[in-house]
Amino acid sequence: MGHLKDNTELVARVRRIAGQVTSVEKALASDAPCATVLHRVAAVRGAVNGLLDEIIAQHLTAHVAADGLSHEERAAGADDLLAVIRRYSK
Repeated sequence: MGHLKDNTELVARVRRIAGQVTSVEKALASDAPCATVLHRVAAVRGAVNGLLDEIIAQHLTAHVAADGLSHEERAAGADDLLAVIRRYSK
């Protein structure tokens, strides 16, 4: 995300998500109860959704709503976002 100078918080979120995925893997490997696995997978999904929400918000701020953007830049930013939303909603 070239428009951001400090991605520290986003990287930390991704690392937490990686830890959650590892937890799912361990639960599956140890034959944990289905409910445990389901809860862990749901937690991963929620964390990824939260990450996606944050990145979408930052994209909108930087590439669609920022002052000084040309019409073409705004259109390109909106098109990028629309492509992601269409892919995500499948």
